[in-house]
Amino acid sequence: MESTRNRLIELLETSNDQFVSGQSLSEKLNISRSAIWKHMKELEKDGYQIEGVSRKGYRIVNSPDKVSVNTIQWGLKTDWLGKKVIHKSSTTSTQQIAHQAANEGAEHGTVIIADEQTKGKGRMERQWYSTKNKGIWMSIILRPNLPPVMASQLTLLSATVLADAITEHTDLNPRIKWPNDILISHRKTAGILTELQAEQDQITYVVIGIGINVNHAAGDFQKDINNKATSLCLESGVRWKIRDLIQHILLTYEKRYDSFMKNGFPEVKHKWENYGYRIGEQIKIRTLHKEWEAKFLGIAEDGALLTETSEDGIKKLYSGEIEWFTKGGEQV
Repeated sequence: MESTRNRLIELLETSNDQFVSGQSLSEKLNISRSAIWKHMKELEKDGYQIEGVSRKGYRIVNSPDKVSVNTIQWGLKTDWLGKKVIHKSSTTSTQQIAHQAANEGAEHGTVIIADEQTKGKGRMERQWYSTKNKGIWMSIILRPNLPPVMASQLTLLSATVLADAITEHTDLNPRIKWPNDILISHRKTAGILTELQAEQDQITYVVIGIGINVNHAAGDFQKDINNKATSLCLESGVRWKIRDLIQHILLTYEKRYDSFMKNGFPEVKHKWENYGYRIGEQIKIRTLHKEWEAKFLGIAEDGALLTETSEDGIKKLYSGEIEWFTKGGEQV
């Protein structure tokens, strides 16, 4: 049923606003004209405006702003990413659904989207507040032919995708805080969580979790993050169509991922460093066992953080927490 409806939407979308006859749709989908009519009624329930004219056929006049499987796939111009979409009005975590789907054989490029997460999470099991209908709460299932050691490069790739999509869609100026936060005006706007299942030398699947604060007002954030978080709406003064931004991200992601799989990490490294937050400044680094200060040089050819101290010279860091200082010594 879902694949038939997706194909129906695709046929109407490629008609360039021209009417498509019921007979033509019936023949191409191999279903009755009565079944076509029933599908149209279901699309109308989803918020589509459909014009049906006797002896001319059907056309979609307008698609709804709401997020659903139909609206995400209507007009989505990707080749493989988002051809399968799982949508939930509310769920604990899209990551959780993605892992379950991946273990059950979900195809490469499957996208899970929720209007709300009740137990969204970020790195190091931190909670991610996912306000209903205010942001993008999404997970992408990928099955790359890569060794597990390269999974962290997908996090950096994902960060550049979000930075590009936000820049192009909103004209805002995002920066990337290593390794996975998108900042605007020094406040967190989006985050990325990469999780994977792998054998010793081969990734089975990767789940890329993406959370973006889109239409939040100042009062929508919890008190403990109110001075650290922002949204695209707060920064631009514009209320954005979440569905349109999702499509922009998916199209950009597919292009960048295909390029990465063909050309490797150098393009990602170059783009990441163009967006890199406070490269060249002094940072404070914290791992499980120690803390120290170093100069932030950028990222290495494999995606590791590059730092430099007078005692140790240039070193690579693959995990840890980093913080910055203002000239007055205030921690940021």
